[in-house]
Amino acid sequence: MSLTEVIEGTRKAVDADPHNAAVSFSVDHTLKPGTRTEVEVKVREHAFTVDEPPALGGTDQAANPVEYALAALGSCQVVTYQFWAAKRGIPIDSIKVTVDGDLDLHGFFGFAFNTRPGFGDVRVSIELEGPASRERYEDLKREVDEHCPVLDLFRNETPVTTKLT
Repeated sequence: MSLTEVIEGTRKAVDADPHNAAVSFSVDHTLKPGTRTEVEVKVREHAFTVDEPPALGGTDQAANPVEYALAALGSCQVVTYQFWAAKRGIPIDSIKVTVDGDLDLHGFFGFAFNTRPGFGDVRVSIELEGPASRERYEDLKREVDEHCPVLDLFRNETPVTTKLT
């Protein structure tokens, strides 16, 4: 099924019932020896491992949580570019996204309480190749920046509740 067919099918389903636009995702995490975490994506039955490098107490068996956060942002950018290019009829031959982030460990370790534990700066670089004009790709970038769900998470405060059971 093409992306334009996915877009149109989703539009019809949402037009028929606006509740069809609401989706939920759920992920379980289980600590293993050291800092390794096994992650299970519920419903779709995918799994992956998260770990820390030795300098942060891990065994370096997988990417760490902040690397996965950057990967989520870059991957979402790639997908969102594909969807919006299909929606706008803009041809793309290739997409390469690089995401870099700077984190100050003072915040994570509590060495300085005025330092955020999260990223202080994140940079996203997009390389698009294709036959369309630079102007069309700039318009596409604006659409992607406005509609990318993970970019929205990075740019805006999201209500999060935590509960200890």
